[in-house]
Amino acid sequence: MKKILFFACAGVALLAAGCGMTVKYSLSGASIPPDAKTFSVAYFPNNATMVAPILSSTLTEALQDKFTRQTRLTQVEEGGDFAFEGEITGYTSTTASVAAGGDDGVSHAQMNRLTITVMVRFTNAVSDDPNASWNRTFSAFEDYNSERLLTDAEGELIPLIVDKLVTDIFQASASDW
Repeated sequence: MKKILFFACAGVALLAAGCGMTVKYSLSGASIPPDAKTFSVAYFPNNATMVAPILSSTLTEALQDKFTRQTRLTQVEEGGDFAFEGEITGYTSTTASVAAGGDDGVSHAQMNRLTITVMVRFTNAVSDDPNASWNRTFSAFEDYNSERLLTDAEGELIPLIVDKLVTDIFQASASDW
């Protein structure tokens, strides 16, 4: 029975290969069109009202690293088959939760939330579908104890938030491959 199943599978594979099927292959679940060879990531400037000095380079490098590690695409300076550009549009710290007032009756912040928002322009130069390229806004956050200053917490929060943003951007761009 195993031999029959083996030969049946082998026959189907040979038939598919002989019929000139276009095969897409994948690393990490992203099926890349065979004619796509390159990607480019432009520097993401921080145009938010509040600015963290490490954010632009951290986001840009993380997006480049994600595509280098998880696809077979070669990185080029600009004009890649898949091109990413954009800007950081939001960097805000807000109250995430409030503790009830103590003996003095005054409520106070218990947790704060750092939110980063990025506008991304993705160009898919290998697709004939006009919807394959897009402009989208992505946002992600992490909470931190309100007893900490943002300047003390952002060194550990920014990489966590950037990882979420890069994963969302990767999935959005790879969903139509």
